[in-house]
This record gives sequence, C-alpha cells and structure tokens, in this order.
Amino acid sequence: MALGTSLFLIAVGAILRFAVSVSTRGFNVHTVGIILIIVGAVGLVISLLWMTMWADRRRGAAPVARYDDPNYPAAPRV
Repeated sequence: MALGTSLFLIAVGAILRFAVSVSTRGFNVHTVGIILIIVGAVGLVISLLWMTMWADRRRGAAPVARYDDPNYPAAPRV
C-alpha cells in the first residue's frame, strides 16, 4: 500500500466517521470509518518504514578516498 492509498483510506474513513449522519440496519457507517482510518494509518506507518529502509540502502555506497583528504593514509616511505 503506497502513501497515496493510505492517505486516501484515512480521508474516506474520516468522512464516513465524522461527516456522514446515516443510520442503517445491520451496518454501522461510523464503525466502517474507524476501520478505514486504522487500516490507512497502519498502511502509512508500513509505507514510511519501507521507504526509510530502502533509502538507507541507496545511501550506503562507500565513500571515495581523495588524495587531498587529511585522513587519507600516506604512502609508505621506502
């Protein structure tokens, strides 16, 4: 579930929970809204964790040593 889908589920759930005032038999619209908000929030957390996990792997390249770097080891003297 992507970020957009999670935000969409949260928005639809909030609309069903707070903006709709319909009473039905055997089907509670407010409960469906709460369920959608919870599913959207869980999907949002999982998406954010997934993105941060992959972002760390992309930045994990080894740095290239430069000769003008003072921490670069000097060549052995012969």
